[in-house]
Amino acid sequence: MKDEKTQFYTARGYELLEKDSSQLTPSMEDYLEMTYRFTLDKPYTRISDLAAALNVQPPSVTSMIKKLAEMDWVTYEKYGLVVLTAKGCEMGAYLLERHTVIEEFLKLIGVKADMLLEQTEKIEHYLNCETVQSIKNLLQLFEQQPDLRKELQKVKDF
Repeated sequence: MKDEKTQFYTARGYELLEKDSSQLTPSMEDYLEMTYRFTLDKPYTRISDLAAALNVQPPSVTSMIKKLAEMDWVTYEKYGLVVLTAKGCEMGAYLLERHTVIEEFLKLIGVKADMLLEQTEKIEHYLNCETVQSIKNLLQLFEQQPDLRKELQKVKDF
């Protein structure tokens, strides 16, 4: 029985509803997040570093970096260095935090270590900021109340 107030869509349908030409794609997010990870050690990265880290070919990285540069997320010069802009740095920091929050949540609920990265990567792109913040709040609650973690473990062991 269909609820008149509820509209259901496929995952792709929800993506299309929220589509905005200035919006980052999941792939763009991955490149920004990885670029940000590299900038934690130095203020730039190279195409070859990104290609190796993301398991893609350098021409694919160059193509994506050009798109990100057009959108003012990074600066890039041919055969040069990739540097995050101020907005790119802010977004990269958020993307890394989102990744970490999702990964910690999946650990909490018992996702096996060998599936953790894959599951995190698959989930992270489809959660909005509010949902990520709610998960972060839940993780803080479990951190502040160790007895809750023990109760959860009992349920997982059952």
